Amino acid sequence: MSESAAPRPLPPLPTSPPVPARGFLVAVLTGLALSALADLFSLFAGLRYRTVVDGDAWFRTATAEEVESVASLYDTAARYQAIVYLPCAIVFVVWFFRMRRATGALAPDRFRSGPGWAVGAWLIPLANLWLPYRVAFDMWGATTVLPYDGGPPRTRLWPLNLWWGLFVAGTLFGRVAGSDAEDAGTLSEVRDGVARYMMADALHILAAAAAAYFAVQLTARQRYKAVHGPYGAPAPSS
Repeated sequence: MSESAAPRPLPPLPTSPPVPARGFLVAVLTGLALSALADLFSLFAGLRYRTVVDGDAWFRTATAEEVESVASLYDTAARYQAIVYLPCAIVFVVWFFRMRRATGALAPDRFRSGPGWAVGAWLIPLANLWLPYRVAFDMWGATTVLPYDGGPPRTRLWPLNLWWGLFVAGTLFGRVAGSDAEDAGTLSEVRDGVARYMMADALHILAAAAAAYFAVQLTARQRYKAVHGPYGAPAPSS
């Protein structure tokens, strides 16, 4: 038998689960920052609009040109939000899916659904206010380090709950504001709709900050458990 025909040794099995590249986390944080900046611009434009437009009296101290200017500024802010939202959402969902695959290797028994639901959960109307949270909850649990004493795992859920609570609140406020804007017939109703949009923008900014913190924490937990194993780094001996 020739040397080339000899059986080749199998490659060694990986000793630890894969660790996602940091590039996706950087992309997610960048997208969240851009989204927050667009919402901040919209918040500023809404404040300008409400300052210039004075209830049902239309513009007591403002000229028609000023009213037209603030309305144009508000429309521009809305366009920026629409332009920024879709690519940022796609980047976040791709990161969410990759983290689902990475955390699934740490504790497959902790998940109630397959990796595909990390994408599909966001696409189902109404259910997308709850299903992605379940996936994120399972990921958070899978990255929890087990205690050495064999007791139940202890983990803090507030980063996850804070992000999701702000996200749902901002989403619902935005939908209510959009519905009211379509039905607005007077200037007072338009101003009230702008106020609701401003509340939604503020919640979206807070949700983006909370999502960034959640993403950083989940990535750090996944990396730590992938490197140190299910029980983490051994405690230093006294």
